[in-house]
Amino acid sequence: MTSDFVHLHVHSEYSLLDGACRVKDIVRRAKELGMPAVALTDHGTLGGVV
Repeated sequence: MTSDFVHLHVHSEYSLLDGACRVKDIVRRAKELGMPAVALTDHGTLGGVV
């Protein structure tokens, strides 16, 4: 099942003051919910992009 909904404002563990979720967990949960993508919007770093 694929959803049309995509989160466009998600902070990962790399956004030290705003996020606590690990990138792998975000991707796993998005896949479980049928989301085709997630926008990673961390502050002050690009470390989670890789």
